[in-house]
Amino acid sequence: MVMQSLEGLPAFIAYFCLATVLVIAFLLIYTRITPMNEFELIRTNVPGASISLGLSLLGFALPLASAIAHTANLIDCAIWGLVALAVQIVTFYVARIPVPNLSGRIAAGDLAPAIWLGLVSLTAGVLSAASMTP
Repeated sequence: MVMQSLEGLPAFIAYFCLATVLVIAFLLIYTRITPMNEFELIRTNVPGASISLGLSLLGFALPLASAIAHTANLIDCAIWGLVALAVQIVTFYVARIPVPNLSGRIAAGDLAPAIWLGLVSLTAGVLSAASMTP
């Protein structure tokens, strides 16, 4: 019974490791393209940086989870994970249109722009995840 339950363990490990690599790649790339240093702002207790980055990460994780659930293999999953990453990068630039000094305001501690960016990122992630389902 236990061995039958663990038959999927190799696939779980493979997809979990791929997802972990993609999440790390997302964080490295996303925090490089934004003009602010999110991790430094989080270390210095700027809540907006945590809100915006955390919700952006969730906006990336949702389509990644959808890709894991719906793709046929690891390569397909990786490709769709990269698509989700690209969507989040584009979303960051789109969110700046109505709030041109978005990053500066988040770095200054303003919460409204951080919440705006985070929720726009989350919305893009939800729509990406839904678009990846067959």
